[in-house]
Formats: sequence, structure tokens, C-alpha cells
Amino acid sequence: MIHSIAKFILTKYNTAARPYVGLFVVLGLTSFVFIAAAAVDHKNRSLLAGQTTVTQTNRNAFSLPSANLPISKRDQFFIGNAFFTKPWVSAPASTTARDGLGPIFITNACQSCHVKDGRGRPPIADDEDFRALLVRLSVADTQRPDPVYGDQLQNRSIEGVLAEADPRLEYEYFEGEFADGTAYQLRKPILRIDNWAYGEPEQELATSLRVAPAMIGLGLLEAIDEQTLLGFADPQDEDNDGISGKINLVAEIDNSEKVIGRFGWKAEQPTVKQQVAAAFNGDMGLTTSLFPEQPCTPKQQNCLNRPHGGEPEVPDNILDTVVFYSHHLAVPAQRNADKHEVIRGAELFNQAGCSGCHKTDIQTGASAEFPELGNQLIHPYTDLLLHDMGEGLADNRQSFEATGQEWRTPPLWGIGLVETVNDHTFFLHDGRARNLMEAILWHGGEAEVSKSNVLKMSLQERQNLIEFLQSL
Repeated sequence: MIHSIAKFILTKYNTAARPYVGLFVVLGLTSFVFIAAAAVDHKNRSLLAGQTTVTQTNRNAFSLPSANLPISKRDQFFIGNAFFTKPWVSAPASTTARDGLGPIFITNACQSCHVKDGRGRPPIADDEDFRALLVRLSVADTQRPDPVYGDQLQNRSIEGVLAEADPRLEYEYFEGEFADGTAYQLRKPILRIDNWAYGEPEQELATSLRVAPAMIGLGLLEAIDEQTLLGFADPQDEDNDGISGKINLVAEIDNSEKVIGRFGWKAEQPTVKQQVAAAFNGDMGLTTSLFPEQPCTPKQQNCLNRPHGGEPEVPDNILDTVVFYSHHLAVPAQRNADKHEVIRGAELFNQAGCSGCHKTDIQTGASAEFPELGNQLIHPYTDLLLHDMGEGLADNRQSFEATGQEWRTPPLWGIGLVETVNDHTFFLHDGRARNLMEAILWHGGEAEVSKSNVLKMSLQERQNLIEFLQSL
């Protein structure tokens, strides 16, 4: 009887349970079934995005539609992909569906920042333009845009218009070591802005560097019920675990009340649609029904007087296809979920306290507009909340409820495929971390204890932890 049940478990769950076969004889049926069930749980959790999860792991891994998206809706996905990938041009142009670029901008296509729908990086060469890295601006100690340069630096422009300035990066380096004596080095970017085209800023500026995040799973994050996020929040740390995540309440277009922010490095945008429209406007100088004005300020007359590509330049039917596309970019499955080192790394991740912010299991709510994304058990490794990450990561720039030291917990799904998709391993909001361990070691504030736990790990434990993250 026992052998029959064991055989059934192995047949049904195969590789998920096989590593535990040797324990069956020693521990007996009850223990074996318990351990096998744990292995199955790891395997089920490898479907990071529930039924929407895809299995491709090559360079196109971030560019696929949700696995459960019906064939009848895939045309809309691929039309959105076309407008996401193809470059926009300045007006007037014969390509009327894609004209209106600028007059000042950062890039001419969404894909230029989110290469292969993935993660951007800071410039590597000294003469490389900022393209997938942008600079947010505000008057120091306020949330007011600069009266001349607005709330985002535009380092490119169309013919006849002056680009705003030339941003450049330098780095400051720090040395440290793990408890076992292994040395490490961290680097911090120092922003330099030269050649202000419209005169030096009249007031001191707060600046913040932001790389383009990966596009996968956005629709699922929007589908998480508000009550779930409010349940994660603990702004007064009432449970005394040292983690006091809070909601960012932000402005929604055509809504007089503030709503929960979910997207952007400080959770500044409430919906995928508003995030997409804001990127069209701020990054490419394209107007939409949500953002009908060019990103030019009254002090930039040569910018304001340029021809436009329609009113709006991105009509709603095009905007909606790009929003649909952005909602349904699929999350790849976890790899090697049943590998011993990965399972051990997941245990260490939890033991270090990382899952206090990087929530493992979340259920999405019902979604009338995007039903394929509703009622999915997902594993995004985020709570979408703001957390104080300490002075080391601070940009000292406020954004709605977010202070200069607070950042939204970024999702970790797909993080192990960034090198495959984007040919780099730069992480954190400004790309300062050159690998996953450096990203961990920059954690402070509410994550200080977790970082300290990692510093105490042995070399083997650190390798297991990283192998787990690379499996996501």
C-alpha cells in the first residue's frame, strides 16, 4: 500500500518529488507525503504568473503575450507591439500614424528604453547618451517642477529645437567585506549636467536617476485588489517587524481624489494606461487625451512653436492598443524550481527576511476589462508598497507620499533573465548595482536587518541565494 502511494506520487509529480525518494524509507509515508507536497508546492509556484505564465527563456522571453490570451485577442496585442517597437518621427511627416515626436524628448520609441520589453541600463561609455536612463527634476525640498526645465530632463530634440542639457555619470566606489572576510565593492552614480540650453537653473534642483524597468506582468499587478495592498501596508510598524511599508496615494487623471499608486520606481502612477500615456508624453514628447500638452515650459519658446502631429498626437485607438499590449506581456516561468540549490536559496531568502517586502503569493482580483488576468495566483515578489531604503539609496526627492528615502518594492519575477534578454546585469532604480549581490548590499533602512543576515551567510549560502534569484 505504502509503495503504491509513493509510486503514484512519483508518477504524478515526477521530478518535483524525485529528490525526496530517499527520505521515504527513513521517514515513512507520512513524512514522505509531506515533503513531496512541499516539492510540488515549489513546482506549482514556478508558474510565477499563474495561467498567464509562459515558458520561453531565450532573448524573446519578455515579449510574449499571456499564455491564456485567446487567439481572438492576439491581433490587438501585436498591433500594440508594432506601435511600441517602431520609432516615431517629427511632424509633419508622411507617416501620420507615428508623427509628432518631440519637440524635446529622450527617445523615439518605447522599445529604445525597454529593449525587448526588458530592463534599461545606465550608459557604459563616457560619450553614450542617456536613453534608457532618465533624470527626474524638481525644485529642491518641494514637489514643484523646475520653471524652465520641468519635471524631467530632455536630452534630445528635433531639428530647430534645443535639447535641454547633457547629463553624464561618474561613480564613487565603496569597499566592504562579508563576515567570512570575502571582499566586495559597491559603486554610487554621481550625476553631472552640462550645457544647460535655456540657462542655468535659477533654483537648486533635486534630481533622481531612473532606469526603464521590465514591462512583464504589469496587467497582473494592476489586477491586485486594493484591499490586498492595504492589508500589506503597515505604516506604523504595528507588528514590530521593522518593516513599515505604506501606500503611495497619487493623482489620477480626471479623478479629484488620490488613488493607490502601483507603477514607477516610487509608485507614482496608478494604472498601466496612465503610466503608458505619461511615458509617451515625458519620454517622447507625444500628447495623448490624458496628457494633451507638450513637455515644453513657457521659457522654451522654440519648443512651444513647433508643428504638432495632431491633437492628440497619439489618438485613443493607438494608445489603447499599446495599453493592451503592456497589460498582457507575459511573465516567464521560474527555472530549476525543484533543484536543491534553488530550494535552499528560497529558504535563505525567507530566513533573511526578504519576503517581508518581496511578497511571494498574491491573488489577483476579478478583472472585467482584462478577464484573463483576473483571479490568478501569482508570485511577483513585491508588495507594491513604499519602503524606507536608507540613506545609501536616497535620491532626496519627494513624489506624492514618497519621501526621498522611500522606494516601491520592485517585482523580482523575470530578474534572472535580464542578462539573457538585455545583455547586462545592472539593477536598482539607477542601475548602480552590477549584479544581484550588489543590489542586495545596497539595501538599508527597513531592509538593514535582511542585508546584515546576508552579510553573515557563508559563501555556499550566498551562492544558493543568488541561484534562487536567478531562477526567477
